[in-house]
Amino acid sequence: MADPASSSGLEPIDLAGRETVSVETTRRLLDYLLAGHVQPGGRLPSERSLAESLGVGRSVVREALKSLTLLGLIDVRQGDGTYLRSVESFLLPQVIDWGLLLGTRKTHDLVETRRIVEIAVTGLAAERRTEGDLADLHRLIGDMHDAGQDVDQFAAADVAFHLRLAEASGNETLYRLMTSIRSLLQSWITRVMHAATDFEPSRREHVAILVAVESGSPEQARLAMERHMDGATERLEGTLRAQD
Repeated sequence: MADPASSSGLEPIDLAGRETVSVETTRRLLDYLLAGHVQPGGRLPSERSLAESLGVGRSVVREALKSLTLLGLIDVRQGDGTYLRSVESFLLPQVIDWGLLLGTRKTHDLVETRRIVEIAVTGLAAERRTEGDLADLHRLIGDMHDAGQDVDQFAAADVAFHLRLAEASGNETLYRLMTSIRSLLQSWITRVMHAATDFEPSRREHVAILVAVESGSPEQARLAMERHMDGATERLEGTLRAQD
């Protein structure tokens, strides 16, 4: 196995700074990765090495790595090490404020924001969707069904469904907002589906959304998305609790 990258690109953290130590550690690690100290697919230095370079405890480094794992930037492989994911993960820092994503409270804030946006999008889509929009949404439901238990294929169709729904809303700002968190949605959905034993609950929720949008009832569409967001949030939180 090749030696992991050096942690020499990291400077000790000012423990008296304005940010919490956990958030600042995550920011430092993010900057370290984006600076190219670890190549995509490469292994990060050990927790011990990172902790020594940053001047913090290993538990703080572990929490920071959890945040980066949740965001889809790194993979923690038990008994092997921590690896930087493919370069596609770097789409995310370019389109969303990292400060919004660091720490458990911020994660819950983003989940809450997504819920509000998704419900609004679906209500508008029910009012404004075209036959072309409906045809695409039906096709994506078919893609979910055809995915079987293939996590990556299902997650790709799931994300595409939500983005296509946002496009059908006819609101460019909402569509751009949904597009901006595409990488994060992909990471969350993939993580939840990997932990799931059955994709059928999620499939049924998406079908209910499409039926409501097709009916042209904004109220029913918003209710269907609200139920999906409740289920999706519960599945995400269950996955995070299991990891903890």
